[in-house]
Amino acid sequence: MRSPSPVPAIPAWTIILASIALVTVLNVIGIHSVAKASNLIVGAQIVFIGVFVALSCQTLAGQPVDLLSPLMGDGTQPGFGPLMAGAAVLCLSFLGFDAVSTLAEECRDARHDVPRAIILTTLFAGVLFTALAYVSQLVLPGSTFANADAAANEVMFSAGGQFLANFFTAAFVAGSLGSALASQAAVSRILFTMGRDKVLPQRTFDYLSPRFGTPVFAILLVSAFSLLALVIDLSTLASLISFGALVAFSAVNLAVVKTHLMDDASQRNAKGLLSYGVVPLVGLGLTLWLWTSLSALTLVIGLCWFALGLAYLAVLTAGFRRPVLLTDFSEAG
Repeated sequence: MRSPSPVPAIPAWTIILASIALVTVLNVIGIHSVAKASNLIVGAQIVFIGVFVALSCQTLAGQPVDLLSPLMGDGTQPGFGPLMAGAAVLCLSFLGFDAVSTLAEECRDARHDVPRAIILTTLFAGVLFTALAYVSQLVLPGSTFANADAAANEVMFSAGGQFLANFFTAAFVAGSLGSALASQAAVSRILFTMGRDKVLPQRTFDYLSPRFGTPVFAILLVSAFSLLALVIDLSTLASLISFGALVAFSAVNLAVVKTHLMDDASQRNAKGLLSYGVVPLVGLGLTLWLWTSLSALTLVIGLCWFALGLAYLAVLTAGFRRPVLLTDFSEAG
């Protein structure tokens, strides 16, 4: 079987600039434009998933298929190390659920809608990713590809020929735009809130567009940092995002123990110790395990950035002598 043909050559920088411009405009206009664009993108991806599964079943029909092979592996990558190394990078795929919390002020009933959305997003994404990875491994078993950076294209070509490979490329671009939309919306609102609470310079970051009611300066700042995609390769960028995600996951697990057990004596019973002690500590242990799979370059850059943040925090708190300024996610909209 021949290898998938490449997409017609388009300079990468033109795609990056066009994508950043489109995402920035939609976010500046407002959250409703972001929601409409995201719904359209999700709808297109659902159609693609249905076509992929249908063509995969058609390809596998009449062939001897070992349904356990995706779970057992082919022996070319022994041990648990490769699995954990991949998990440390791919954990960034689950960052969408925490972005939900940054949009609390855009909700009608944030107290109920945000927790529900976080749980449903995590569960749905986890089941969907697992199922699609399983089907992909059935279609193209093994871990060796002609081009590791285009492994997904090889899977699509095996499942449905050039048509599905091209369809996948279109769906992938749409999905990337959707991810960029949500990420920019989330980060810009975090920066705005930090400006409002004087964690960042208030006059600069605490600004809403009179016309659109959006944090324009924060959005433009995020767009400027997004231009680093022109000079940083994808694998390094993904690893750095994973570093940030693992820092956040570690902090969240520790915060549960601190808030519900150390600060609330009424929770120090059998149920509380299990829910607010054992469970978050297991989560912390798994997160620390993922840390060991990150590359040395990722750890060096990430720890340097963490050190800068810690130094800035020391300045804000006068050497940690003043209380930390708490970000206020008010539900009033």
